[in-house]
Amino acid sequence: MRCFFVTDLHGRPARYRALFERIALERPAAVFLGGDLLPTHLGGQWERELGTDDFIRGFLKVEFSTLRETLGEAYPRVFLILGNDDLRSEEGAFRELAASGLWSYLHERREELGPHPVYGYACVPPTPFLLKDWERYDVSRHVDPGCVSPEDGRRSVAVDAHEMRYGTIREDLVRLTGTHDLARAILLFHTPPYQTKLDRAALDGKSVEGVPLDLHVGSIAVRRFIQERQPWITLHGHVHESARLTGEWRDRIGRTHLFSAAHDGPELALVRFDAERPQDAERELV
Repeated sequence: MRCFFVTDLHGRPARYRALFERIALERPAAVFLGGDLLPTHLGGQWERELGTDDFIRGFLKVEFSTLRETLGEAYPRVFLILGNDDLRSEEGAFRELAASGLWSYLHERREELGPHPVYGYACVPPTPFLLKDWERYDVSRHVDPGCVSPEDGRRSVAVDAHEMRYGTIREDLVRLTGTHDLARAILLFHTPPYQTKLDRAALDGKSVEGVPLDLHVGSIAVRRFIQERQPWITLHGHVHESARLTGEWRDRIGRTHLFSAAHDGPELALVRFDAERPQDAERELV
């Protein structure tokens, strides 16, 4: 079962067009989009290029609908989540289009892809950035030096104060997967797991008030979850420079295959994998 995985497209039309061209040409069974899908600024080049100020309905809906019309029964299953740079106020539009069958909005949900249960989770541990729509405490209320707590910053939608203060990624993953057997599961995350080849950030030599910054910025909760539950495949993004710094876009934790499609260049990083043979996965810069 051939699949595509991309992430962190950040609303760049050229990256999306490269993806649409590859889907039309290669006709994968499934396409996974791992968050940070929308433009990160209001107005600008993408509006002039696309001729619309509504990226979701004016571009994504149109392009995916055209693909569905062109490919017919060969149209892939499309699974997507948002990321920490995406406004949660746009979530309703993604859910609305999911109801039309254009894609599956997967955050905190489970679906099936043949013999593979598929789960999605968008949140990341606290970052230095001010938008907190998709940030959660990780395993405790600890915040790394230089980062801003989920209780501070700004949000595009209101959140219950108790949830904002006490909710954690660890608890969310327990609630999402329960006691399900994950031996054949595919999990679509935005954050990578902590201390892997996929979460290495360009923080060398940097400190805050004399405290050196951790070079690894992934989720401890996600790492522990993978170690304990051993899903079949996990997909990650978020840390754009990780592959450049480590020279690796994939890793293993036990039997679990970990892939990242994050990239800090202008190209689209396209990961192709067979859900039955993840060891043969490939990554191409398009």
